[in-house]
Amino acid sequence: MIKLQLIGHLGRDVVKKEVNGVVVFNFPVAVNERFKNALGVLQERTTWVDCALWDRENLAPYLNQGVMVYVEGSPRVEAYVSHNTGALAGALRLRVSHVQLLSRRDEEKRRATATDVPSVPEAEPVQEQPADDLPF
Repeated sequence: MIKLQLIGHLGRDVVKKEVNGVVVFNFPVAVNERFKNALGVLQERTTWVDCALWDRENLAPYLNQGVMVYVEGSPRVEAYVSHNTGALAGALRLRVSHVQLLSRRDEEKRRATATDVPSVPEAEPVQEQPADDLPF
């Protein structure tokens, strides 16, 4: 058995489908990776994983676009011919066995907006005491 563990952000809200009377939720997860190339230049790569979560209807309201999640499950790779270019392409798919929410949608929005940061009042200027008025 192969097990894959991911931490990433949902690319869109879940899509609910029913297959043979069983509910399945599909959602893409974006996993970002930062690294330095051979020249020492910082680069970023995003890997998209198509996830399928079977028979867990209670989680659907929390799986919204932008939410950070930890998912693990059994991976598979599918090859196909692209409709746009006609070239051979591939997709990484994950049959999810475990999901953990690491953030909520409203937390992600708060982090993204600077308007939610409270302003710090300016401190009053400190008055210097003359050297001859020292308290000791």
